[in-house]
Amino acid sequence: MSNHLDPLLNPLNIQTIQEIDGLDLPVMQKHHVRILAHCLQIFKIIAADNSSELCDKKPLREWFDNQSKKFEDKKFSELFYEQLESTSKKLNTFSLRIGKNIEDLEIEDLVLLVEQS
Repeated sequence: MSNHLDPLLNPLNIQTIQEIDGLDLPVMQKHHVRILAHCLQIFKIIAADNSSELCDKKPLREWFDNQSKKFEDKKFSELFYEQLESTSKKLNTFSLRIGKNIEDLEIEDLVLLVEQS
């Protein structure tokens, strides 16, 4: 068995997970940072696979439709898509506000976003 995490099952590497766990933040804020980092990595995977912008809805929808075949719960699938789309907008708005490209956001930026929320 491989020691590597499947990037589609868990797009965060162990170093990123450990970095987030080591933050001096309350548990709920760490969880929020972890979710944002996870979503950001998904967006980067989608953009790399499609040579498209990170916040482009069409590749997000196509990726999601492909992934949602694993679920047999249509309501959950739609809610999951809505959450990914909402997170995409949130990260894009934040990145523009701090003068960075979304793909250049780092853990420190996500912490700032969580602390401002």
